[in-house]
Amino acid sequence: MARAAPRVARPAAVLTSVAAVLAMLAAGCTVGPSQRTPVAVRGENLAAPTPPAPVPVAPETLPEPEQQSASLPFFECTDETFAVLRTPPPPDRTLRVECAELVVPADPAVPGSGATSLGVVRVGLADAPESRPPLLAVGDSATEPTTRHAVMLAGQVTPALLQSYSLIGLDRRGSGSDGLNCAPVTARAALLDADPAATGEAELSALLERARSVVQDCGVALDGRLAAFRTSTAAADIELLRSELGVGRLSAIGVGDGAAALAGWARDSPQAVGRVVLDAPPDPGIDDPELSESRAEAGEATFDAFAVACSAQPDCPLGPDPRAATSALVEALRTQPLVTANGRRLTAGGALNAVLTGLGEPRGWPALTGALAAATGGDAGPLLDVLSPVTGPRGRFDGMLATACNDTRRRPSPAEISTLAAEWRVTYPLFGGTFALRLVACAPWPTGGPAPASGSVAGTPAILVLGTVADPRGTLDGSRRAAENLTSSRFLSWQGAGTGAYPRTACVSGAVDSLLLDGVAPGADILCPP
Repeated sequence: MARAAPRVARPAAVLTSVAAVLAMLAAGCTVGPSQRTPVAVRGENLAAPTPPAPVPVAPETLPEPEQQSASLPFFECTDETFAVLRTPPPPDRTLRVECAELVVPADPAVPGSGATSLGVVRVGLADAPESRPPLLAVGDSATEPTTRHAVMLAGQVTPALLQSYSLIGLDRRGSGSDGLNCAPVTARAALLDADPAATGEAELSALLERARSVVQDCGVALDGRLAAFRTSTAAADIELLRSELGVGRLSAIGVGDGAAALAGWARDSPQAVGRVVLDAPPDPGIDDPELSESRAEAGEATFDAFAVACSAQPDCPLGPDPRAATSALVEALRTQPLVTANGRRLTAGGALNAVLTGLGEPRGWPALTGALAAATGGDAGPLLDVLSPVTGPRGRFDGMLATACNDTRRRPSPAEISTLAAEWRVTYPLFGGTFALRLVACAPWPTGGPAPASGSVAGTPAILVLGTVADPRGTLDGSRRAAENLTSSRFLSWQGAGTGAYPRTACVSGAVDSLLLDGVAPGADILCPP
């Protein structure tokens, strides 16, 4: 089977390149893989390098944000919302949260399929008028529900942004109030706990039967609406929400496949696009198995950034070589899973899925480091807790799986996956087997819809696209290709780590806020240090 060549360095080289980036940035150098001439920027506590002369480009003035006149029946839900958040908002802002539900077709592609409801939140300063212009936040299907993502974002953005916008969160299908919980418990556990080194054709065929039971049970539970859980459907939901908010043009920021949903909406409804930021969108031009391979590459790069961050500390709990310590733990779990006092089991597959879950948020890296160290010492509880938002009673697994499988079109056979797994475990030694097993999880699903369309259409304003050098959900090159797929885009490369670059640094926030607040897109591409 033809296979695209890997697009980024192999893991050993990635570790060297990450370390080199950190070293050069500490020395005040501007580095980056951008294929275009970047705009050099000042990082925090760094001397400003001399920028190359940019090609003169006239700034593009973007549409003015419109005041909202929402027809949704919002009600205040501030106390109950903050009661379940891990981190309260900072003391420099007092926020009010309002909740509502948006009624949408159960499957826009199937007329007469009925209706379902998606959670919506509106969060802003407590004294903000209800008419304050909306800024829609669309999260990634593998992270927090978008309503929670919007509330968390309101605690992180600059106060100036909250003086201009109220943040709106619209849950993705399969999460939040529309949470999907249909997979057999034993099948879900089998897919998450599968041994990433057990990738022979016979072993994969047995796992395929577990995956098939998920499709069968979910298909029955959803009465044939299984295909509705996909990114292209989220694009249709965004347009319905825009209408309910009472604005002609909607400003928005999307992360991961939430950014892909916004890109699809922009192509379908160019006249409705306001000031838009796509943060870490995936490469729209690849499908499985290349998509899963690119995520294995991205996972390795992000783990190397995590390892550099830990080993730079004098007391890193994983010792001088966090990769070696983690690999040793995984190998030990293959033959002897850890069992907690209440009967929970930590397997090699579960440990790697927990690491991939934790890598997306660098603020949680110290806790992830401690959880890996605890498991090395025989205590599985902390690492299982990292995975619990995926596997718990209201976990994200079913919705994540449905979206991932519905967004892809090719279904490799067990024999093909076995061959790929053998290659990926060499090229991507920590996560190659895990991503090969994810191909098995999608193998019995119906094939997804058509490939995303290419290029912008007339009437779409300039869109700012952000890419991150170490994001476990996708590669920097993938986000760059997403930008190149939009003829009206500007691209910002962030040399940091995590899922979503905004608003992690002053450089990134400055570029995004300039677009959202001042309505001015950058005249050239930008390179931001960590």
